Amino acid sequence: MTSDAIAISTEDVIRQVKLSCQVPAVVKAIVARKIISQTAEELDITVEESKLQEAADRFRLKNDLSSADATWSWLEKHRLSVDDFEELVYMELLGSKLARHLCERQVEPFFVERQLDYTQVVMYEVILDDRDLAMELFYALEENEIGFFDVARQYIQEPELRRTGGYRGILSRKDLKPEISAAVFAANPPQILRPIAIAQKAHLILVEEILRPQLDERLRSQILFDLFSQWLEQQIEQAEVILTGL
Repeated sequence: MTSDAIAISTEDVIRQVKLSCQVPAVVKAIVARKIISQTAEELDITVEESKLQEAADRFRLKNDLSSADATWSWLEKHRLSVDDFEELVYMELLGSKLARHLCERQVEPFFVERQLDYTQVVMYEVILDDRDLAMELFYALEENEIGFFDVARQYIQEPELRRTGGYRGILSRKDLKPEISAAVFAANPPQILRPIAIAQKAHLILVEEILRPQLDERLRSQILFDLFSQWLEQQIEQAEVILTGL
């Protein structure tokens, strides 16, 4: 069975954006791009041709566009011309340069002030419905009558979590409830914490390791991105936006 081709116009796309309630997000992205362009122009920040080519190569690598055919297919899929692609890469690079110009000097003071926010923990957790049972298990663990992973295998219901012994991964303070975060980051690992009662549940936790943050390139880039995002958000909030034709 064959069907007739479906024609889609620019007006159809705009209509779908509106019906999908995506106009605020699209408008915000447009305003952000204009703010970056205007601010960069005011500060005389430009992008060198050589840097633009390097950025284009990084973009293709990041998006797995390893061949000319793959790049052309990607452009066609996203309805982008070569000029559109160059503008996309240019704006990404311009935003990066503007971020460094505005925020790079703030990175280290911000890191020093917020070091605790970047501290992470490696932990395991068993959540029990019975607080008395949790205390009994805690005392048994302290006396080495049972191992934490034996407790996990016996009392965790979710199969995957049970197989990993209750491993929660590498977590930051923001990933944990305040009551748990306070106890976990005060631990002296490796340490099993006294059960923490929250909402009729008892959390039995093994703190394996506290990871102290180092201001390496990855974290430096993340902080720079966060600072610039905060600055840009403030500029967007203050901007007077006039929509025409919508």
